[in-house]
Amino acid sequence: MSNTTEFSLPKQYKTNRKSAVLWLASHASRNWYLIVASLAGAFGNAALASIPAFLIGETVNLISTNQPDISQLGKYALLLAGSQILRSLLMLVRSFGFEIIAQQIERDTRKELYLSLLGKNMTFHSLQSIGDIMARATNDVREINMMFSPGINLVLGSLIFLFFPIILAPQFHPNLILTPILFVIVYFFALVGYLKKMNVLSIKVRASFGQLNTRLSEALDGIEIVKGSAQEIFEENRFKTTIGKYRNVTVSQGKLEARFIPPYLIDIAIAAGLIHGVILLNQGFINIGQLIAYAGILGMLGFPTHISRFAYTRISLGIAGANRILELINTENFLDQNLTGYSNPMKGTVEFNNVTFRYPGSDINALQNVTFKAETGATIAIVGQTGFGKTTLAKLINRTYDVTNGEILIDGVNVKKWNLETLRKNISIIEQDVFLFSKTIAANISFGNPEATEEEIINAAKAAQSHEFIMGFENQYKTIIGERGATLSGGQRQRIALARAFLTEPKILILDDSTSAIDSATEDKIQKAIFKAAEGRTTFIITHRLSQIRWADTILLLKNGCLVDHGNHHELLERSLSYQNIFKE
Repeated sequence: MSNTTEFSLPKQYKTNRKSAVLWLASHASRNWYLIVASLAGAFGNAALASIPAFLIGETVNLISTNQPDISQLGKYALLLAGSQILRSLLMLVRSFGFEIIAQQIERDTRKELYLSLLGKNMTFHSLQSIGDIMARATNDVREINMMFSPGINLVLGSLIFLFFPIILAPQFHPNLILTPILFVIVYFFALVGYLKKMNVLSIKVRASFGQLNTRLSEALDGIEIVKGSAQEIFEENRFKTTIGKYRNVTVSQGKLEARFIPPYLIDIAIAAGLIHGVILLNQGFINIGQLIAYAGILGMLGFPTHISRFAYTRISLGIAGANRILELINTENFLDQNLTGYSNPMKGTVEFNNVTFRYPGSDINALQNVTFKAETGATIAIVGQTGFGKTTLAKLINRTYDVTNGEILIDGVNVKKWNLETLRKNISIIEQDVFLFSKTIAANISFGNPEATEEEIINAAKAAQSHEFIMGFENQYKTIIGERGATLSGGQRQRIALARAFLTEPKILILDDSTSAIDSATEDKIQKAIFKAAEGRTTFIITHRLSQIRWADTILLLKNGCLVDHGNHHELLERSLSYQNIFKE
């Protein structure tokens, strides 16, 4: 397994990721003292649960005499009350200990998953469903919590209850061990078969829930398209199909639980044990009090029998959830942060040497043998029809993706040899589809520079021509915008993104059609802001707007992923038919 990540992550204790069980054990072992206390509570609870049977048996024998000792009966009553009060305290220790363990493991496993997801490269995130990730980060992690409490909590407590009748029955008569030991053997054979089938079903249940969450996430993300196309009924039918699959596997799980044999055998076992005891009573081997005590001891088998289906199902679902989480965490990440890499101050010279790139799972090259050089401070326009590789080229510069073949140099150093954090802090990308967080406008602008002062934030907003409309809001820079910036217009979102980029003062600025949603009146202001921002830094502009293309120092013309020509606006307009056609369209 690769342990590389894209950036520095907060330090967390080391976990064993070889299997789900070892991974969970490495988390649980940090709370060993709680485990010891809980185990002590479980053992003490089971031991004290057997005392009433003995006391009741002794009481029956005592009152069967002609002159029962009243003081002895009082002692039995006090001993019974005291033992059960102590038992209640031990049950509290067991349950409380496992509950704390469960909550801490839920917190720690979710944190580990979250940090792992932050450290994954874009190749991973491009291929992974957001809905399924959310299902794993929420529901699967919750299943791990319930695996420990009540799952393992009940299992450990109930297992001890199984063995006490075997230990205590011979005290009345050696032959009385027969019923509990036969029942325990049948119980464990049935349990093994049950768990084998349940483990398979649990994996299907967790996977189908992930698919259900994916379907829901896609529908909500595309709700505007769904409603705009009047496809609500179509989406409803798709959701019915998905939820039907989830229903089917959960029903199968319920049917398997219903077929668990021991709950149907426990009454037979107790009856058989009592018949055996009555026979021994009639033969004079035991007395009536011992028979009653033996019946009480056999009753201890009921708790583990009836709780098994629920408890072991929780454990099975928890392990299935842990496997799904561990699958994400263990996914290889080939984009290393390179902590010891090159981290000198960046100047901004960018050079592509015979670069070829292919997206994972694709047989077609998105870029093919691209070679060019952008000097420090130059403005480079990248043009070409949609789907010709313009955005792909830009995302290779900051290693959102890594090249398939060839190399990219910044200041003469291969980008793979740069410290990744240094590389990305010096490169700012503003895309057409701007993402904003559900925070204040000021927090969104300062996202790349959290230490920025209020004055710096305002100056960046002014440079991006966004200060005026921000001041029009009631709370101005403290205005909280909706998820993904839904409460702002497209032009407003892009201007806030521009302000965010200006505040970080990058050495390389990439504008990916970042003014597409800006009206003509605002475009002139933005054009001046971009022109000013481009001073002293290398700027890549991906756009179809002639007003932005023509002032670029160099224009790269892409076609089907290949660099077919380059030069300034006048040169290309004279010699390139493809370049001319872009503006005719």
